[in-house]
Amino acid sequence: MPSRPPRLRSALLAVVVGGAVWGSGSGSADAAEDSWKVPAKASITVRGHGYGHGHGMSQHGAEGAARQGRTAAQILKFYYPGTTAGRRGGRVSVLISADTTDDLVVRARKGLRVRDLGTGRTTRLPGRIGGRTPALWRVKQNHRDRTRVSWRTASGGSGAWTKLRDLRGHGELSAGNAPVTLVTPSGDRAYRGRLRALPPSRGSAARDTVNKVRLDDYLRGVVPLEIPASWSQAAVRAQAVAARSYAVFERRSPRAAHYQLCDTTSCQVYGGVRAEHPGSDAAVAATAKQVRLADGQPAFTQFSSSSGGWTAAGSRPYLAARADPYDDWAGNPHHDWSVTLGDARIESAFPRVGDLRSIKVLQRDGNGQWGGRVRSVRLSGTGGQVTVSGDALRFGLGLRSPWVTFRVREG
Repeated sequence: MPSRPPRLRSALLAVVVGGAVWGSGSGSADAAEDSWKVPAKASITVRGHGYGHGHGMSQHGAEGAARQGRTAAQILKFYYPGTTAGRRGGRVSVLISADTTDDLVVRARKGLRVRDLGTGRTTRLPGRIGGRTPALWRVKQNHRDRTRVSWRTASGGSGAWTKLRDLRGHGELSAGNAPVTLVTPSGDRAYRGRLRALPPSRGSAARDTVNKVRLDDYLRGVVPLEIPASWSQAAVRAQAVAARSYAVFERRSPRAAHYQLCDTTSCQVYGGVRAEHPGSDAAVAATAKQVRLADGQPAFTQFSSSSGGWTAAGSRPYLAARADPYDDWAGNPHHDWSVTLGDARIESAFPRVGDLRSIKVLQRDGNGQWGGRVRSVRLSGTGGQVTVSGDALRFGLGLRSPWVTFRVREG
């Protein structure tokens, strides 16, 4: 069920300081005061609050709450109101984006095994073959449309591959749950669980590398990349539960037929073994299998770096817009921020405008200073008018969030 649209609030007067005009107070786009004229050559200072989309948990807010003595459970209840505690486990399958080759190559290690996904047969890979010691193992489709398992002694980029056997189905490499080192064009990366070479579509000669891994081992490679592992344990535990809930929610609607999650910011950043940290490992272990539920199902527990003092309404009732008293603490550099741009920067990002002549905010979400986050803004210039969303403005100009106002100076 979509969340209710926030109420827009009336605008307050702009403040004129030293020849520069700042938008202030709360306001909707109908207010003339939420507009700025831009001279032919201008310096535009963007003042803002928060970092990210603002839906759900503020990570800096979680740390601020922890510093005020709030527990992980209290933090989660605040940022996901109406959700309840639940438990989920199992495995997830994650696309490894760094491996852009059409084969799966790993470094030899004790206990390495290959599994034929067509027959289910598992074979332990030998440490010595004919007096030679394999350094690398490869799973790759061969010319007969079979999956070939081969090896070589050279650990670098030279040396011939020697066939061990062909598989009837696709191939999977693992060493129990011990880390297996994947060789990618950008360097070695170690992963727990199983590494699979799978086609992106039926009949394709290409192969994607997919890591099938226990849910909490996946989280060990996620949590420290999403929040500092050295922060208060209550905040890191809240992040662990939010990340676990998010993964289980996404698992129900896989990204593709051969994997459920990606390893980038489009899902959650996942770095495998090299990302693991004792602080976040402890938080994952302390919250093992804990998730947030909505109507008995995993909740869509979005999170972002900083709310700026107000969370933003999202696509679920529990992703509600509400004042966030925890986000503003001394260690949060994103609660209040500013950046100065030349008008040419905006003209480059939105070239149809031509020579920029004015900026007018058309609509805000009604929550917080200046009327809250920008929903839409009109840029006018010699080339015409361009109306963009607050998020398009944010990404086009590289801003931290769409909760902004402007100051325009000549020169």
